[in-house]
Amino acid sequence: MNDLYRIGHGFDVHRLETGEGMMLGGVFIACPYKIIAHSDGDVMLHALCDALLGAIGGGDIGKLFPDTDVKYRGMAGQRLLADVMTRVKAGGFDVVNADLTLIAQVPRVAPHSEKMQKIIAGELAIAIERVNIKATTNEGMGHIGRAEGIAAHAVVMLGKSGAPTVQETVAPG
Repeated sequence: MNDLYRIGHGFDVHRLETGEGMMLGGVFIACPYKIIAHSDGDVMLHALCDALLGAIGGGDIGKLFPDTDVKYRGMAGQRLLADVMTRVKAGGFDVVNADLTLIAQVPRVAPHSEKMQKIIAGELAIAIERVNIKATTNEGMGHIGRAEGIAAHAVVMLGKSGAPTVQETVAPG
């Protein structure tokens, strides 16, 4: 089995309620809603954590940071991500890239995506161009379309520390 590269996928969803804003991708975005969650509810970073954990076979954030444990109440997604990255590094892997998709009617993410990229790239110890952020609505359908919820998907590729880049492994011509 070629263990030089691994891919992981993560998903997170939370309910919304009236509030003054929410954390998304490590950035506070002021808006008339807040995320209902035990931690800060940052669905983007939570999905990213699950993608990273999936790639290393490390379970999921619900297992590592259970919502039944008061020490995780209100915890920032960046702290969870830092802990997960410690596990990724301990497994001998580096992040190659990350691709995140937010699914939400509110808030508008485009004005904040570059700041999110910088924060996430810093946490993953990769160049900003290796982090992609995109958002879509749910076209008014279902709980997300009614602004009752918010969701995110994340996909990551990991490479064994010191492994050749993907370009180096492809034979020329």
